[in-house]
Amino acid sequence: MEVKVQIVDTDESCPSLPLVDGDGYARAVIWPGIGAHLRSMHLIHLNSGAQTKEQRHPMEAVYYVIEGDAIAIDPSNGSSQVATQGSMIFVEPDTSYEIHATSMTAKIVGGPCPPDPHLYEHLKS
Repeated sequence: MEVKVQIVDTDESCPSLPLVDGDGYARAVIWPGIGAHLRSMHLIHLNSGAQTKEQRHPMEAVYYVIEGDAIAIDPSNGSSQVATQGSMIFVEPDTSYEIHATSMTAKIVGGPCPPDPHLYEHLKS
C-alpha cells in the first residue's frame, strides 16, 4: 500500500541544514528526501544574535515566524523589515536574503517552493 499522508516530527531525526551562522539550527522537515517535490518546510531556530546564511533561490520562499521576532534583510540593497511573531516573510525569486534574530530567540518555519535542490546537496550519499 502506498502511503499518501505522512506525519513528520520536527525533532533531531530531521536532517540538519547548514543555514545558520551563530547559535541555532536549521532542519529539513518537508523536503525531497521524504518525497516532497512541490514544497519544502525547514524549521529554523535562531538564538539572539544568530542569523541565516545569505540565501538566494530561483524560486519563491515563504517563512512564518512561530515565536520571537526576526529581521528579514536583502543584502543586495541593505533593506530590512521586522517580522514579529505571527508574521510571514515572502521572498521573490532570485532575491538574496538573510533572516536575523533580534534580541530574543526566533523560531521560524518555511522554505523555497518548489524545493531548492542545492540546499540538500550535502545529504547525498
